[in-house]
Order: sequence, then C-alpha cells, then structure tokens
Amino acid sequence: MEYRGRNALITGASSGIGEAFARELAARGMALLLTAYPAEEARLQAIGQELRDRHGVRVEVVPLDLSEREGAARLQAGADALGFEPDLLVNSAGLGAGGDFASAPLDRQLTMIHVNVEALVALCGLYLPRLAARRDGSIINIVSTSAFEPMPYMAVYAASKAFVLRFSEALWAENHRRGVRVVALCPGPVQTAFHQAAGAGEPGSGLRRGARRRYLTAEHVVEAGLNGLERDRPTVVRRAPGLAPLYYGATVVGRLAPRRLRLMTSERLNRWYFEQR
Repeated sequence: MEYRGRNALITGASSGIGEAFARELAARGMALLLTAYPAEEARLQAIGQELRDRHGVRVEVVPLDLSEREGAARLQAGADALGFEPDLLVNSAGLGAGGDFASAPLDRQLTMIHVNVEALVALCGLYLPRLAARRDGSIINIVSTSAFEPMPYMAVYAASKAFVLRFSEALWAENHRRGVRVVALCPGPVQTAFHQAAGAGEPGSGLRRGARRRYLTAEHVVEAGLNGLERDRPTVVRRAPGLAPLYYGATVVGRLAPRRLRLMTSERLNRWYFEQR
C-alpha cells in the first residue's frame, strides 16, 4: 500500500494512539491533518512542527471539540478550507469514564456517546462518500477489546465501542469491493494517559509490576492497525503479551460459562479494579 504523497486526517492526535499514528504516517511520507481538543493546541502545534522538520511533510493543525454537535462538520469544513482531502481517516478520538453508572454524572456519559459514537459516525458519513466516489481510500476506527464483552463500571464506554466495532465491520462489507478499506482496530490495554482520563489511574496501577510491563505501547497498536489495513482485514485485535485479569478474565470465563456467570465475574473483577484507585 502506498503512503508517500498521500493525506491522512487523524483525530485525537495530541497523545496516545492518535499521536503514534501521526508519527508513523509522517515517517512513511504522508501529509497530515491533526485535530484534538482546543486545550491541546500547543501540544498539537509542537507535534506538527516536529514532524515537518523531521520528515519534510505537510502537517496542518485544526484544534476542535468533537463533543460539540457540529464538530465533525466543522472539521471537514476546516480541512476543505485548507485544501486537504484525506486518503486515510483515523478516528482515534475517544472518551472513557469509569465507575458505577447510577452514581456517575449523566452528562459525562452522554458526552462519551457523542464523541465515541456520533462524531465517529459523522466523520465516516462525511468522508466515506468521497472515498467511494474515488474508489480509493481507507478508514481506521480505534475500538477496544472491551467491545467484545459487557464491562460493568465502564458500561457506556464498552457499549460505545461495541457499536463502533459492528458499525466498522458493516462498512468494510459494504465498501471493500469499491476499493475502500475499513479497519476496526481493537487493542487491549495500552500505555497511554487514557486510563487517567477515564478515572482508572495510571495504566496497570493496582497490578503487579510484571503485569504492568505486559501493557501494549501505542506503537504496537499502530503497527497492528497498518498491517491489518494493508491486508484488507475488517477487524484487527492486538492483545497485550499477558492477560491482565481486569481485561481478559471475563472473556476467558465467557467461553466456558453461561452469560449470567460471565457478567457476575466481570462485575467482580472490575469492581475490585476500581476499588484500588
């Protein structure tokens, strides 16, 4: 697959998986449009300047809040104003919130749905017709292994990722014969700041040191995603080298046990994890 001289739009690009995609794609010669929350503009600008200097590629920065209703449309309008037409869309922006749903602020849960689901669907809906018309282009949607199982104490987050997984797989089926590739990239636990933002502490905190070392890096996730893209795989699962109980216990039990037991096991594991915070 050719990268050099083509364009990629990356959301959530100020840190974590989004930043890692920006760095890898710039190294492969792609021009970039990076977006994240306006509060992250200084960080985005610094990343953009570094990648311009290091790789000699075009990097545009459009700070924008995708939790706002018209955020996706304004992002496309900003890209159009810059004459930037993406060949690859990487939907990496996402929110997570942990804790008991009944006790959590409802506005936070609804904002999570808007960013994780509605904004992602809107961006796919805005750009997919253009890619299909050219019969060329790709979309990578960042999902999570939590999409495969209900996740008590992160109920909305896991449910939002389940939606993105099924949505992305359906888009792959509809579009792969048109020359457009769609990948649902499902990483296990990753060493990023996402855990803190979700209220889950540092990545791997509360676990033994050996278990913490088994967390994926963002670079592992990017490598898996691009490999899957080149092979036109609808779903790519990148598991961590070790199986941390929080993330995999319910899945393993679920292969052997009734659904009720699976849910009870998952609830107990997740409650234990959040009590460690």
